[in-house]
Amino acid sequence: MTKTLLLVMLLGTPPDSVISLQDVTVSARSAQAKAATQNAVKVDAAYIDEHFSGSLMQSLEGIPGVKAVSIGTGLSRPTIRGLGYNRMVVSEDGIKHEGQQWGDDHGLEVDQFAVDAVEVIKGPATLLYGSDAIGGVLAITGNRLPARPLEASVSLFGHSNSLQGGLSARVAGRSNGFFYKANLTLSDYGDYRVPTDTIQYYSYRIALRDGRLRNTAGTERDMRLMVGWTDNERLRTDITVSNVYARSGFFADAHGMEVRLSNIDYNRSIRDVDLPSQWVNHLKVQSHTTYQLGTASLEANLAWQHNLREELSEPLSHGYMPTPPDSLERRFDKHTFSGTLAARIPLGARHEVSLGTGAEHQRNSRDGWGFIIPAFESSSWGLYALDRWTPSENLALNAGVRYDLNAIDIHSYSDWYRTPVGSDSVFMQRSADVRRTFSALTWSAGANWHNDDWILRLNVGKAFRVPIAKELGANGVNYHIFRYEQGNAGLDPERSYQVDAGIEWGRGAFVVKADPYASYFPNYIYLNPTPDYVEGLQLYRYTQTRAMRYGIEVEAAWAFAPQWELGLRGQFCRSRQLSGDKRGYTLPFALPPSADVDLGWHYDYRGCGNVGLNLHAVAAQNEIVPPEKPTPGYMTVNLSASHRFTLRGDRQLSLAVQLGNLLNTTYYDHTSYYRLIDVPEPGRHVSLRIKYEF
Repeated sequence: MTKTLLLVMLLGTPPDSVISLQDVTVSARSAQAKAATQNAVKVDAAYIDEHFSGSLMQSLEGIPGVKAVSIGTGLSRPTIRGLGYNRMVVSEDGIKHEGQQWGDDHGLEVDQFAVDAVEVIKGPATLLYGSDAIGGVLAITGNRLPARPLEASVSLFGHSNSLQGGLSARVAGRSNGFFYKANLTLSDYGDYRVPTDTIQYYSYRIALRDGRLRNTAGTERDMRLMVGWTDNERLRTDITVSNVYARSGFFADAHGMEVRLSNIDYNRSIRDVDLPSQWVNHLKVQSHTTYQLGTASLEANLAWQHNLREELSEPLSHGYMPTPPDSLERRFDKHTFSGTLAARIPLGARHEVSLGTGAEHQRNSRDGWGFIIPAFESSSWGLYALDRWTPSENLALNAGVRYDLNAIDIHSYSDWYRTPVGSDSVFMQRSADVRRTFSALTWSAGANWHNDDWILRLNVGKAFRVPIAKELGANGVNYHIFRYEQGNAGLDPERSYQVDAGIEWGRGAFVVKADPYASYFPNYIYLNPTPDYVEGLQLYRYTQTRAMRYGIEVEAAWAFAPQWELGLRGQFCRSRQLSGDKRGYTLPFALPPSADVDLGWHYDYRGCGNVGLNLHAVAAQNEIVPPEKPTPGYMTVNLSASHRFTLRGDRQLSLAVQLGNLLNTTYYDHTSYYRLIDVPEPGRHVSLRIKYEF
C-alpha cells in the first residue's frame, strides 16, 4: 500500500489528486483538482478493498458527505449530504442504474467486487445526468481496459456480525485489440446481531434470541462479463452483460404483530430465510463506444435493464381483506431502455464545448395481493451544452444549460376484495389513472482559481427532479417501515437553487479544506408524518414545502512524521421548512452533525502495510419533525489494518481487516427506520478480506 492511502481515506480524494508523500512533503495537487468547480471525489478499487465493510456503500462511508442507510451487512443504499433514493443518481459505466430504488429496504444491485473506480459528485448534477441527480451522483466504473494479456484475482471475505462468508473471482485480458473481463461473486450471511436483548414495537416488548434480528439472513449471486475491441488509437467498443440476484428475509417482528400467531419457527436457524422475505434479480445489457475524431471525441451508450422484485408474506387477512390465496404480497417488474450520446469539441488549447443528449423509457408492472405503488410507464429526454474555458493557468470557468422533457402514465388500481361503504360494499380504488408531462430548463456555472497553496471553487445553478410514481400514486401499508403511505397526484416537479463552494490550502505535510453548500427548494417533496392512523399504522402523506438546506464539510490531514498521519473530518447539515403546517421544523430523518479523528501508521515489512485508529462521534439529533423523536449522540472506536505482500513475478497477496464498534457501544442511527422500533445499530464486528492477484 502506498503512503498516500491513509490521506486518501482522510480527505476522501483520489491518490492522483491529493498527495504524494516523499520525505514528508506534500506535492502539488493534480490538474483535475485545480480545474473542477464541483465537489467530486474519486476512489479506486484499492480503496474499496482496504475499506471493505460488507457492502459497497458501507465501504465508501469514509468519504465526507457519503452515508449508507443499512439493514445489517447485506443491504445498504447510498445517500449524499442526506439526500438519497430518487434524489441521487447511481451511474454504472455511463448508464443510469434503474431498480426499485424508492424503498428503504431496497439495496443497490451492483457487485462491489466488479468495481474499478467510483466518483462521488456531491451536490446537484442534473446538468449532465438529468432528473434525480438533484442531490448528487455515484458514478461507478467497471469497464476499465485490462493492462496485460492475463490478469486474475480471487477474494475471500467475511463479516463476523452476520457470519457472512463469500468468494469473488475475476479474470481479464487484452491481446491484439481484443479484451475481456469476467467477474463472479457468491455471498451468504445470517441474521445480524444488535447489542440488546429486547426491542419495542408499538408498546410491545419483543425478546431477541442472542441479540439477533431473526429472519434477516440472505444470499447474493452476481456475475458480469465484458468483451470488446480497440484499435488502441481512435476506436473502442464493448458490450457488458451483468446479473445481480439477492434474496433476504425481513425482520419478522417488524412486519406486523401477526407473526406472533405464525407457525414458523424463526429461531430454528440463523441462516434460513423464512416469510416475510424478498428477492430481486437485476439483469443489465449495455454497450459502450468511444471514437476519437482528431481532437474531438464521441461517446455512445445503450442499455436494457430488467429489474424483477418480489416481496413474500404469510397469507393472513388484514382489515377487510380476506386471507390471500398465496404468499405473493407484491411483485414489481421493471424494464428500462436508455441511451446517451455525448461529444467533446475543443475550440482551442484552453477552450472546450461538450454537447450531449439522452433518452429513457421505463415500464413497471405490478402484481400481488398487497398494494403500495401503481403500475406505470415513463419516458424522458434531455439535451445539454457545457462550455469549459481556461483563460489562464490559474483560472478555470464553465457554464452550461440543459432542457428536459418527462412524461409519466400511472395506471389505476382497485382492491381485489370488497370494503363496506354504508349499506353497500365496493372494490375500493387505491390509485386513479394519472397522466402528467413535465419540462425543465436548468443551468449551472462555476469557477476554480488556484496557486501553489490554494484552491478556491464556486458553483451555482438550478436543478430539478420529476416526482416518481410512488410520490404521485402510493396508497397502502408499508409494513417494513411501519407506516401507511399516501401519494399526491398533484405534485409539481421539485426545483432547487444551489451554491456550492470550496476552499483548500496545502503546504508541506499539511492540507486543510472546507466545503460549504446551500440549497433553496421552492417546492421540496417529502413524506410528511401526520398524527392520523390508517389500518393501524401511522399515516405519512406526500406533500410539498418551501425548504432550505445548508451545511459544511471540513477535512484536515497532517503527515507529522515519516510514517505517521493524523486526520480530521467533520460534517454539518441543517434543513428548515419555510411553509406549510410544519413551518419552522426541519425535514424528516435529518442528518445529525458528526466528526471523525483518524490516526494512521504506515510501515514497510515484506511488502507494505497500514494500521489505522478511528474515533467516530455523532451529535444528538434534536432537530425533528413531530411526531419524530430525538436521537441521542454516540461515539464509536474503530480499528483497521491492511498489508500487501509482493510475491514472485506480478503476484500479490493483500489482507484487510476492519474492527468496527470496538467498545460494543449501543447507539441509534437517526436516519434508520429501524430506530422507530427501538432497534440499535450492530455492536462489535469484524470485516475481513483476503485477495490473491496473479
